[in-house]
Amino acid sequence: MEGSRGSRRNLALVGFMGAGKSTVGPLLASRLGLTFVDLDERIEAGAGMDIEEIFSREGEEGFRARESEALRRELRGRGKVIACGGGIVLRRENVELLRDSCMVCYLDADMETLLRRLEGGEGRPLLRGGGLSRRVEELMEARREKYREAAHLVVDVGGKSAEEIAGEIAEAWKRYR
Repeated sequence: MEGSRGSRRNLALVGFMGAGKSTVGPLLASRLGLTFVDLDERIEAGAGMDIEEIFSREGEEGFRARESEALRRELRGRGKVIACGGGIVLRRENVELLRDSCMVCYLDADMETLLRRLEGGEGRPLLRGGGLSRRVEELMEARREKYREAAHLVVDVGGKSAEEIAGEIAEAWKRYR
């Protein structure tokens, strides 16, 4: 059962790699007086290795298990802006947890923006194997609807600065609360 607005104690940012979650998150947290949490950083700290190494040793499934556990741990607290990894929406349990305890904001970036930001793809194991454009398109095709279904708020990030995006979400959070 979905929680009421009052039970949503945190704000979560979801979206594709390169959408700006880790850039907008700290600005948003600062504006709202909340704590910023980068879920990927928490996963790396808990594993004692970076995401690339986790994928190499444990595969995507091992990483996703760590991601779900890190999310559950972070959602025990309140007053956080949580930047989630791009694949957080692939597990239904994660989406349910997020929707029940957070206002979920989908940072929706167009292909041109994503490709510009992801050029190089360092530290992003899922972008390997094939051209960047093709990989991003394939992954977005599999995830776009999941992001929309998870979100309480969709923010088009195209042509906006991180400050503008943070401002838009902060205003929505204030109305939401």
